[in-house]
Amino acid sequence: MSAAQASRLTARRDQVAFRHTDSALSRSWARTGVGEPPSIALIKEHLNSAIVAGTLLLAAMSHGQEFNSLYIALAVFAYAVTFKVLTRPQLELIGNGMDWGRILRHRTIEWACVIGILLLTGYLLKVSSLFSRRVMLTWFVLTPLVLTAAHAAARKFAGWLLEHGGTRRRQVIIGANKVGRELAARLAEEPWHGNVEGFFDDRRVDRLPRESRPFLLGRFSDLPEYARQNQVHVIYVCLPISKQPRIRALLDSLGDTTASIYFVPDLSAFDLMQARFGEVGGMPLVAVRETPFCGMTGVLKRASDIILAAGALLLAAPVMAVIAIRVRQSSPGPVFFRQRRYGLDGREFMVYKFRTMTVCEDDPLMQATRFDLRVTRVGAFLRRTSLDELPQLLNVLGGSMSLVGPRPHAVSHNEHYRKLVSGYMLRHKVRPGITGLAQVNGLRGETVNIEDMRQRVEFDLDYQELWSVGLDIRILLKTVSIVLRDRNAY
Repeated sequence: MSAAQASRLTARRDQVAFRHTDSALSRSWARTGVGEPPSIALIKEHLNSAIVAGTLLLAAMSHGQEFNSLYIALAVFAYAVTFKVLTRPQLELIGNGMDWGRILRHRTIEWACVIGILLLTGYLLKVSSLFSRRVMLTWFVLTPLVLTAAHAAARKFAGWLLEHGGTRRRQVIIGANKVGRELAARLAEEPWHGNVEGFFDDRRVDRLPRESRPFLLGRFSDLPEYARQNQVHVIYVCLPISKQPRIRALLDSLGDTTASIYFVPDLSAFDLMQARFGEVGGMPLVAVRETPFCGMTGVLKRASDIILAAGALLLAAPVMAVIAIRVRQSSPGPVFFRQRRYGLDGREFMVYKFRTMTVCEDDPLMQATRFDLRVTRVGAFLRRTSLDELPQLLNVLGGSMSLVGPRPHAVSHNEHYRKLVSGYMLRHKVRPGITGLAQVNGLRGETVNIEDMRQRVEFDLDYQELWSVGLDIRILLKTVSIVLRDRNAY
């Protein structure tokens, strides 16, 4: 099956930050490197970190600095931080054009996050003055350019490896179902895995999806002989868990072949969110509903929130003081508006905003609407520019919110919509945010109907699946660029 043919079996999963996706499978839970040539796996995992450390070495040498133990320690620390922050090189879909300008922008944004972590660490440890400023400036400026060039070179190498890498592995898929077709399309995106020969399925041809019929190789019983005669290297079993006896029989019949066998579980029926493999005491398990911010990922998310929120609060303090005075003068009442919201794991917390209305009900079901008479003149300006959200930086520092995440709704709204929108409460598997993926996709302000809220929830769940530090930074920048011209908030 050619790459072009297989790619037509299903739409390619969109990895662009601001586009909605509804694919049932997640890349994030699969262990990287399975079925890949070692060189490709090495590039994907360590190219970014190696480039960062190597560019530091070149910057030091170019300014006549000795690459001593101090710079080595910096290189090792930068290597570790980069490994967690930067997006892996995209080597998929070889032969298609790439927007290198966009890639450079994204690497620059992600590299800025790394720089922020390095500078903060240097300040806390009081070692910043030990490094040459010329070396650091050269390193900071050159690294995004070198990273982009390295990604281009890696892409060229992957193409060369595809053409000259020796015998291509032959692969077949058991089950021409949704999971099998999705797997075929993804394997076509990464052709160094080998060629997908086709499908085996026991259903009649007229019951198979139309796009799969030309690639049907036979029934399950035909597979052992086909594998022996055609030297099949890899067999993917894409059958539901309910077919366990049939799967067991298939595995027994394939016992005298040399093919590697992978079981691809069909988790789509579980409405999965951030599904991933894990283990407890050596016992394997699959998480089908879990927060993406476990372990070190959670540390990285929280650290970036604290650093960025603290810096933003310092910059915004004078503006907040002026706003507080204007709010107090606009109408009787407190400066801050407090409201109960659902946060992480559905726990209630108090969210802080500048008061924009003449009343301060805690949980009215009715949202603010255009030309709402309760909104003061100062409040209208604050809501339109989102300046009323600035006190939520205190929520972020306190740990009840994040800079980026699903927007928290009033408790009464939650109780209303959780009964109407499937998966609504799953958005509470992460801390709520001051801004989010839904807000930068035009879903800011009043939700006029149930479909608006359903779309918000879909974006919120997509954010949890696609999260990265770079995605957070892009959402923040996107928020800044649209907030002054957005008319959906009032």
